[in-house]
Amino acid sequence: MEQPKKKKVKIVEVCKVAPPPAVFAAPSPPDSSTCPKSLSLTYLDLLWLRIPPVQRLIFYEFPTPDDPNTNTTAFFNADILPRLKHSFSLTLQCFLPLAGNLTWPKTSLKPVLVYAEGDAVSLTVAESDADFYRLSGKDELFEAREYHPLVPTLAMSHDRTAVLALQVTLFPNQGLSIGIAMHHAVLDGKSMHLFLKTWANTCRSRGTLPELKPFYDRSVIKDPAGLETIYTKQWLDSEGPNNRSVTCLEKFTKEVPSDLARGMFQLTRADIEKLRHMVKTQMAKNKDNEPLEHISSFSLTYAYIWACLAKVEGIINSEYQVLLGFAVDCRPRLEPPVPETYIGNCTGLKVATIETIGYGGLEFWLTKAVKAIGEAVKSLESDGVLNGAEEWVSRWFCAPNESRRVRLYTVAGSPRFEIYSMDFGWGRPRKTDVVSIDMNGAISLSDSSGNGDRGVEVGLVLKKQQMEAFAPLFAQGLVDS
Repeated sequence: MEQPKKKKVKIVEVCKVAPPPAVFAAPSPPDSSTCPKSLSLTYLDLLWLRIPPVQRLIFYEFPTPDDPNTNTTAFFNADILPRLKHSFSLTLQCFLPLAGNLTWPKTSLKPVLVYAEGDAVSLTVAESDADFYRLSGKDELFEAREYHPLVPTLAMSHDRTAVLALQVTLFPNQGLSIGIAMHHAVLDGKSMHLFLKTWANTCRSRGTLPELKPFYDRSVIKDPAGLETIYTKQWLDSEGPNNRSVTCLEKFTKEVPSDLARGMFQLTRADIEKLRHMVKTQMAKNKDNEPLEHISSFSLTYAYIWACLAKVEGIINSEYQVLLGFAVDCRPRLEPPVPETYIGNCTGLKVATIETIGYGGLEFWLTKAVKAIGEAVKSLESDGVLNGAEEWVSRWFCAPNESRRVRLYTVAGSPRFEIYSMDFGWGRPRKTDVVSIDMNGAISLSDSSGNGDRGVEVGLVLKKQQMEAFAPLFAQGLVDS
């Protein structure tokens, strides 16, 4: 992995973007039921209270000016940046809480999200002399921390935390990037991408808001098991008595090591079909009495990445117990169902378990993982999406490292978010990646940048030596399948 020369990112401007003043001066201000100024957190929000901010980076090639002699920096400052700011301000009309702050008053039993007139979202404007095409390429491995100057820092303290921060970075004559930092206790992935797509559509249409009504009503999230009380107590007891902090856990605040490498890997639709055939063949060879009725693209992707990682990390035929964790959209699974446009967290946790004792090739472990994931998904029908939810905070976030040999893998993002469809007016993204996986070790998944391919892009951050072993193994496994 080549070591590039250190490049500079110059901060040009740090400003605040607020909803239009006319929103509050109008005879009919925003309806509190459709765009509230304060939101209480449900148990599904509290689940993510002290998780590090989610950071995403989106690269766009520079749009071609009408006049080929136009200075690109001048064009960016005169056209692109004002459009981004204006459309973002308009978008906040429908998403007022995102300009607010999260706090946990002593008088409140749980944290609250409050927006006050005058609150705004921090927007950093920067300029970089780095190689845009290298950073936005998908064939190179590079140091994980190279992305850090391109994403904003979310203003966080124990008493008060911003919900959202943005950064737009210009790469003169090459392209631009949009960096997002978001507090997970306020938005899940589906909500965040709904907001980002609304912003993109508003920018592309030069100021026309789409006919979209975000749904904020917290009363649809029922809590018969008292999970809100359970989670609140667990967070209060975590890292000290009566701890009302709204920033992330101390264990998540360590600096990202310099020996971590970032890579992007592609699974085309043809690759996924190859893996599906491999699994079916292996099941037939094993004379599996309970073959899966449906083998999803998600289970094949996750299982294949894990099988390659397991070999690289040396945990096959060991005493390790592997936990493959993933988020589940609760919206259609709760009673009553929650609208698709619900803004907030509405995801649960599910875990597939694999015992790694035994011998076998890639096909064997791929099939074993696919079956474990498939059975975990199927159990949602019989057990419900909230089965075991009482232990989600205490087990996955607050618990100390377990003494037994357990390896937990997790997933960030989803191809269903279709982030590559996000067009601000100058085409589809060249690349998008979840920067924060270098903090939590998750595997990021998104749709493919190829038009209509229906493939999957996989983002990974590993130690450099592991990444250099993973890349050829990943490629060869698809050739051999």
